[in-house]
Amino acid sequence: MYKLMKLVDTVRIPPTLLGEEIMPTIKNALREKLEGQVDKKLGSLVAVYNIDEVGEGHILVGDGAVYYDVTFEAIMFYPDLQEIIEGEVVEAVGFGVFIGMGPMDGLLHVSQITDDFISYDAKNARLVTKSGGKSIAEGDHVRARIVAVSINEREPKESKIGLTMRQTALGKLQWLEEARRKKQPQETPGEEAA
Repeated sequence: MYKLMKLVDTVRIPPTLLGEEIMPTIKNALREKLEGQVDKKLGSLVAVYNIDEVGEGHILVGDGAVYYDVTFEAIMFYPDLQEIIEGEVVEAVGFGVFIGMGPMDGLLHVSQITDDFISYDAKNARLVTKSGGKSIAEGDHVRARIVAVSINEREPKESKIGLTMRQTALGKLQWLEEARRKKQPQETPGEEAA
């Protein structure tokens, strides 16, 4: 889930930038320092949105830079348990598919895709159901529920987000659309839609 949060941090402005306008310089320094960082409690900082308040600058002995305490708004992404997300398959492997959902990826294990038996088609890099003839591969769009979250702030790439599609109204969007069409009453020739 994306959230707009008010945060406070200290930013260092090097001496080479002290002649520049302060607000854009501070915003750029915050972006360089924080965007893409992951916090276990807050999630992933996607973007520094707005600067609310800049405190008085401080100079430390032996460092010509100025340090500012800054209150700012940031757009954060945190995968909440039980949240339903829509994302794109970024990789299909033998044990499941990785789903891109904003700044993070989640794993949809083969056991959580469908009730049908699934095998891996290495030649086409896709997972295929045994009886239904359905497949899921890179580039497909899916709707899934988050069932496990383990955020690793030191190594964000090591964060683990578990997903499932084995519930009502979840699955590959193409499968959901096909199922919806099958449920609609069929018009017979000569009938007019009301």
